Amino acid sequence: MTNPRIIFAGTPDFAVASLAALLAAGMQPCAVLTQPDRPAGRGKQLTPGPVKKLALQHELPLLQPATLRDDAVVEVLAALQADIMIVAAYGLILPQRVLDLPRAGCVNVHASLLPRWRGAAPIQAAILAGDKETGASLMSMDAGLDTGPVFASRPVEIGSHETAGALHNRVAAAGAALLVTHLCDIVAGRMPARQQDETKASYAAKIQTTDAAMDWQQPAVQLGRMVRAFNPTPGAWFMLGEERIKCWQARTVAATGAAPGTVIGANADGIVVACGDGALRLESLQRPGKRAVSAREFAAQLDVVGQQL
Repeated sequence: MTNPRIIFAGTPDFAVASLAALLAAGMQPCAVLTQPDRPAGRGKQLTPGPVKKLALQHELPLLQPATLRDDAVVEVLAALQADIMIVAAYGLILPQRVLDLPRAGCVNVHASLLPRWRGAAPIQAAILAGDKETGASLMSMDAGLDTGPVFASRPVEIGSHETAGALHNRVAAAGAALLVTHLCDIVAGRMPARQQDETKASYAAKIQTTDAAMDWQQPAVQLGRMVRAFNPTPGAWFMLGEERIKCWQARTVAATGAAPGTVIGANADGIVVACGDGALRLESLQRPGKRAVSAREFAAQLDVVGQQL
């Protein structure tokens, strides 16, 4: 069959992998939907998102509506007469009348093995839960939140010390590979989709900065997962006096008898803090407005041993 008419909807880096894979496969979208430019940097200048940058490089038609509930926007999308809409971390709700526009429907590239970890932050949720694997899924979109039937999934093993940033890139690549492998079969109606098992569903809410606050009463294992899950954003953090310190790298170490939150040691390997169960060795830290440094350099700046975090 000839290449399908594709509307691609995506905004951040996760979606770039899928759009790049489509272009590499010779399947150029007839339009790219992406969120409006947002203020960024110290100057808060309007800045295009990663998908927009790639679309501009390839001179793809761009649409950046603030909402898809506007009649004029829906008319523009309908006029494209798309066979399918590919959605990857777009960030806007697709109302039913938009879902109904493409002949073969809308397909979402989702960063988990559905039905586990529906929602906005599946990669972080998988790390926080201690999952051994996650993956990517191609899902037929319906009115629910990541509840539609799944065409295909591809598992991705989670490394024992892997950060969300590193895992994000591997899951994005897995989703992109799934997309180019199965897209034509989906459009042609040759690929069945399986209903999700609702009894196995779990939800990954959008991450808030408060979620990344380190509570030293928790087990060291869980705090270590937090450090990995919130790297690179928003960064796991704790208070040292009046300063909010971000921790970018940490490892669990043997238990101690000290009260949770007590800094029990500092050496070239890191700063060791007692936890509710076990201890955590902090290896990379960042003070407000400063660059991230090794714990050794951090300890040279501040006398932390014996302090209560």
